[in-house]
Amino acid sequence: MSYVLLAPEILLTCLALLIVLLGLLVSDRSKNMLGYLSAAGLVASLAYILGTKGEGSFFYNALVIDPLSQFFKMIFLIVSLLAVIASIRYFENNRNQDEYYALLLLATVGMMVVASANDLIALFVGFELASMSTYVLAGFEKKNPASLEAALKYFIIGSLSSALMLFGMSLVYGVTGSTNIHAIIEYFKTNPAVSLDIVALVFLIAGFGFKMALVPFHMWAPDTYEGSPSVVSALLAAGSKKMGFVAAFRVLVLALVAVRIDLQLAFAILAIVTMTYGNIVAISQRSIKRMLAYSSIAQAGYISLAFVVTTQMSIGGGILLALGHALMKGGAFIAVAVVSYMVLSDNKEAKNTDDLNHFAGLGKRAPITAFSLFVFFLALAGIPPSAGFIGKFVIFYSITTEAVRMASSWLLFIVIVAILNSALSIYYYARVIRYMYVMPPAGERIKEPTPYVIAILLAVIGTIGIGLYPDPFINWALEAAKVLGVS
Repeated sequence: MSYVLLAPEILLTCLALLIVLLGLLVSDRSKNMLGYLSAAGLVASLAYILGTKGEGSFFYNALVIDPLSQFFKMIFLIVSLLAVIASIRYFENNRNQDEYYALLLLATVGMMVVASANDLIALFVGFELASMSTYVLAGFEKKNPASLEAALKYFIIGSLSSALMLFGMSLVYGVTGSTNIHAIIEYFKTNPAVSLDIVALVFLIAGFGFKMALVPFHMWAPDTYEGSPSVVSALLAAGSKKMGFVAAFRVLVLALVAVRIDLQLAFAILAIVTMTYGNIVAISQRSIKRMLAYSSIAQAGYISLAFVVTTQMSIGGGILLALGHALMKGGAFIAVAVVSYMVLSDNKEAKNTDDLNHFAGLGKRAPITAFSLFVFFLALAGIPPSAGFIGKFVIFYSITTEAVRMASSWLLFIVIVAILNSALSIYYYARVIRYMYVMPPAGERIKEPTPYVIAILLAVIGTIGIGLYPDPFINWALEAAKVLGVS
């Protein structure tokens, strides 16, 4: 089998090593070019993913290339590209840029390995590569106590989740005698009387639940997103979280067919609790980064509805919403970085630069950033035409269809709760919009840095573009869902 299908992973790995080497050879002043070099590598990888339709398997079927892996690789590359473009300004003239960009690229490679993983060991290796890199990135502002606290909490809880997930995987291996996902499927098909112990399912859901930031495994997210550099928060919320979802799609939906009914009930409860808790707590937040963190938790609840009925349409809707969420949330965190830049331009000693008061009059001080946030907030609330609306519509429609077919009042209740939660989220998004366009500005208009503007506008174009022309993305998402053997 030709390894050309793994070209993006190979390219980004080599590029990360090259950046480390260049960091040793060039002066600190010349390190600004490393951001452009990283962006070029990500663009080349993304172009390859979008232009290649091949399928294959590698390393004794431990890694597979299929529509599901390619779709999520596209998500990871887009998010990383947005983060790198914004980082060109955020970390401008930082003497540690080589380390930053190398870690970001390796984190991206780890996410892509998870997307292709067809073996529990490969899955764990990908998780750890991405996690170890993002632990460091979260604490990259070494002189900022909040950044160090974010990294420490992320590391401790992340290590615990890895241990729980690994123990669950070991129980799966103990039952089936294999770590290969396809072999696990065949085992359960040929041994229908054998069922996976509920303990294994609990440990796996706990491990993946941390990566997806589902309640009650969410406690790391608000502090980590708030304390991390805003561009790193964008990578974590928009990219790293999706790594947990693609892993859950692979393992929980595809492999654990023996416990699918238990799985659906568990995720129904988790989804309801997660979306409700995230939206309610977001209402009281004055820190916009914390508000976006709790909003992201609520969005994870919407995406996890895909596990409730596990049909091709519901899984496809979850995959599609994951793409929309990546664009919306990544762009929103980068927009917050612009506000922080604006506040620090006025007062270099300012604290809590993401406080709601700093968004007053943003429509006049930074019109492009304000308009972009306006688009992202409406999209996150599920207002058409946007990627957020399309993803939610497909998921809600799929569950409603199943509820009618099965005459299930329980499934209809879940849809109603999800719709009410979407309506509730409008309140705290509208509050920020009111501050941006109704409240008087606290200063003069600023010049919005070009890298930030480029990254934000790319996210806006993607968010609205999917809403206006959803068919290609819906078809790709449904094709990706078909890989999981759902109908």
